[in-house]
Amino acid sequence: MPLINIIPGDKIPVAPMNVRLPAWRVPGWLLVFWWLARGLFRLIVLAVRYWWLSLPAGLALWVRAEFGGLVLAGVVTTVAAGCLGWWRWHPVSWLRFGWYPLVARIRALVVYRPRWASVMATCGLATVFGGDRYVPRLLRVRCDWWGDELTVRMLPGQIPDDWGQAAERLAYAFRQHTGQARSTGRPDRVVVRFMRRDPLAGVVAPLPVADTPDLGGLPLGVREDGEPYRLRLAGSHVLIAGATGAGKGSVLWSLIRSLAGGVRSGLVEVWAFDPKGGMELAAGVPLFARFAYDDPDGMAGVLDEAVKRMRLRASRLRGVTRQHVPTVEEPLLVLVIDELAALTAYITDRKVRDRIKESLGLLLSQGRAVGVHVIAALQDPRKDVLPFRDLFPTRIGLRLTEPEQVDMVLGDAARDRGALCDRIPETSPGVGFVVLDGVREPVRVRFAYLTDDDIRSLGRTYRHLDHTANEKEATA
Repeated sequence: MPLINIIPGDKIPVAPMNVRLPAWRVPGWLLVFWWLARGLFRLIVLAVRYWWLSLPAGLALWVRAEFGGLVLAGVVTTVAAGCLGWWRWHPVSWLRFGWYPLVARIRALVVYRPRWASVMATCGLATVFGGDRYVPRLLRVRCDWWGDELTVRMLPGQIPDDWGQAAERLAYAFRQHTGQARSTGRPDRVVVRFMRRDPLAGVVAPLPVADTPDLGGLPLGVREDGEPYRLRLAGSHVLIAGATGAGKGSVLWSLIRSLAGGVRSGLVEVWAFDPKGGMELAAGVPLFARFAYDDPDGMAGVLDEAVKRMRLRASRLRGVTRQHVPTVEEPLLVLVIDELAALTAYITDRKVRDRIKESLGLLLSQGRAVGVHVIAALQDPRKDVLPFRDLFPTRIGLRLTEPEQVDMVLGDAARDRGALCDRIPETSPGVGFVVLDGVREPVRVRFAYLTDDDIRSLGRTYRHLDHTANEKEATA
């Protein structure tokens, strides 16, 4: 073996490595067989996945081959006549179990699945890791008259708020009007709701009045899915915020109307406060046990009286029950305040303003358990105007002028979850979003509209009577 003289500092010669992969010669017939097998497998998968298309098509081909075209035409005519008869006989069940499931499958196949991966990528909901792309999986599409509801399996690391922030972009990407995301019972799934038609476009007529109000679900209007909206007043206070002309009166009068049956029977007392000189609430004076307006000192006195009544009731119920049940002797006390900011921020007399703030703070923090509830409306949601905003478990945001005001009224990240109060048009008064403590997603609602004649008729029919005085006279 020849010797190589290596001089210090010189590089040792290294032979180049062979990095070429070995070439395998595959017969052509094997490639053709592999392509055919893979295509057949994919065809079977698609036939099973879209059985609602493949099964009727297979049956139609079989009938055509076995019995001829006339028999196939007769079968198709019979099925169409059966569907038509079902629709005419019971349209609700036909739409629910027949038409809408078919529309949902067609829209999933034509509208959503072809563009799903690209839309997820452009909206920031897909990701790339290790050179592979990961896309959320579309599990199911449901349709109704108003829109589409998509159930999606989220990627690891995603939360429903991520989809809430992207819901508007998703709606525009799929050519829909609006979008909203909400969580489900399973932590890995989210439901995205797209609206094709707006069920809240029309004015909602006054709803029927129950003889005994259901405090666990007072009917006030219509939800975005077309179902009646019911507000839980038991154990809650209600804050209503909206710009001028947003429809705060619709919310107030819808609440008062839903309580009118209890007002007539003596189970409910409504104390009304109208700092604007009585312009909003004066039409319903017969419904009110107390009506304070125009005089700040007088309104502060009525609030002080409500605090005393609350404390006396608490002393009677202490050790007996933890939750008040309305009776004629101990009715539910509802304080309705229009333009709350006029009492908490715009009164020039500092002593009177401090008295009102102190009374409201006590009523909001201690009144729910003893059957004293505050329903307040205002235009300016700033913290210095309403320092105890967090004491309202139920908050209603109507049309607002700025995006920042949405989170001021409804809570942090409420706008990202779909409460677009700043985008409600001026032509839709009474439309708003409702947020409850402990519930992440806001509910879009249109509240019933009462005309002046409706309010006066309500006052004549369900006027407040002093049932306590009548009982005392009967006892004497």
